[in-house]
Amino acid sequence: MGKVAWGFTCSIDGFIAGPGHDMSWMSAAEPLAEGAVERMAGEVAVIISGRDGYDAAQAQRGERDELTSEPYGGAWSGTEFVLTHRPEELADDPNVTAMNCDVVEAIRRAQEIAGEADIQIISADIARQALEHDLVDELQVFVAPVFLGDGVRIFDVPGGRRVDWELVDVHDDSPRSFGRVYRPKRPSAGS
Repeated sequence: MGKVAWGFTCSIDGFIAGPGHDMSWMSAAEPLAEGAVERMAGEVAVIISGRDGYDAAQAQRGERDELTSEPYGGAWSGTEFVLTHRPEELADDPNVTAMNCDVVEAIRRAQEIAGEADIQIISADIARQALEHDLVDELQVFVAPVFLGDGVRIFDVPGGRRVDWELVDVHDDSPRSFGRVYRPKRPSAGS
């Protein structure tokens, strides 16, 4: 079975989107090395996204650049689940599968489709829910050299629990964007 990864590019001050899910700031991010986006996209079979991000992408369709208008800048093909309490409103979009279920069910169904390939979560709120159930196997982080000041925070859980991460990979081909891959530190069997 593939891994469940939460991947994002964030600002230095900890936002993954600007106000209103604006993504125009992504132009400040370092372009990844030749073939890196295609390589990462090729590992993912299912993307799980949220309704707010979906709605913002639809509303900003004419404003977003090539990289942010489609997952992995169009280099990805697969199944995209959009978690929403109103799936009937997305019934006319053949590019997504709208689902009204909890994150545990969404990941279970994604794993059935993905098989040995990966599942990518691209929503901070859905990732938070997946972390609450210890369902995130990997965190993929890139940092753009910009302060946004406001927007969608990476992780904002007042009263939440601590999650420690261990470094498992460094993207040396993108030094300006501090590309890192982490795995959650899980308690050992004897602890």
